[in-house]
Amino acid sequence: MEGGKTWVRVKTIGKGSYSTVSLAKSRTRKKTRTSTSTTNTNTSFFPSVMAVKSAEISDSCTLQKEREILRELEQCPYILRCYGEEFTDEKNGDMVYNLLLEYASGGTLAEVVKNSNNAALSELEIRRYTKSILRGLNYIHENGYVHLDIKPQNILLVPCLNNKKRKRNRGLCFDAKIGDFGCAKRLERSWKEGWKENACLIGTPQYMSPEAITHYKQEPAADIWALGCVVAEMVSGKPALCRRPGEDVDSLLYRIGSGLESPKIPIGMSKEGQDFLKRCFVRNSEFRWTAEMLLLHPFVAVDNTSDDIEDTGEFAIATPTEVTRFTSFLAV
Repeated sequence: MEGGKTWVRVKTIGKGSYSTVSLAKSRTRKKTRTSTSTTNTNTSFFPSVMAVKSAEISDSCTLQKEREILRELEQCPYILRCYGEEFTDEKNGDMVYNLLLEYASGGTLAEVVKNSNNAALSELEIRRYTKSILRGLNYIHENGYVHLDIKPQNILLVPCLNNKKRKRNRGLCFDAKIGDFGCAKRLERSWKEGWKENACLIGTPQYMSPEAITHYKQEPAADIWALGCVVAEMVSGKPALCRRPGEDVDSLLYRIGSGLESPKIPIGMSKEGQDFLKRCFVRNSEFRWTAEMLLLHPFVAVDNTSDDIEDTGEFAIATPTEVTRFTSFLAV
């Protein structure tokens, strides 16, 4: 596959269940306005390098839905930028739908953790990345969406544009952004009904919240549980919850949903970090802290250009988590 009118594919950098991701470059050195006339891309420009997610038209429903969500969330700097979309005719006669995205040259958070050889990232890095993810989640939730697949593989690292930040934080030259909205859902909310639920499981099992497993509750609180798992993984270098040798997915879901096993707070975290994770891992989703609340927590109340923690006053220690009653996740 060669590419579009103003961009060309360089190489494949990833494959998903419904799409292929390619590194692409502009056919011209300078930024170029998108050439597609099939959709609105009036505010988008092509940078010199992009990531392009592609799928055949017959399999592009999820990708096109992702484009619509990114269009609504495009004002948030903590969400991966989308430059537009384009349909291309391939040599084999197939028509392909292409989503043109910001290229994360720093890779994924999962790759950073893996390359650390199961060692913890510095707490400053963890605080900065966590704060950026929270800001993205807060924007997503305020706009009536839930991501439903927050995990290290979907946190992308892009170069810092803040020169002051680059100088003050040596080695911390990347900002974290949320990507991959293939599982995201818009939620309808009313004062009487609260967040409406979906009768199916969506997401990656080891990052699913107890209420998502037991009651199919896919609300903003589920993203906060997953965020806690991501933070714990940055600290320990390995997933907070994962399948044991020989264990199937259903058994893992049972352990999480029943409360037989809860994510462990990694040893070595600061007191602020330990309390932050306790707020994320409250089993009763009604008492779990929101993204807006967590942004005020001392663990992330940090100026991204310095190591200083802002004075947010005293904070209470989180109460013991409540164990919820497990009901079969196979029930309709």
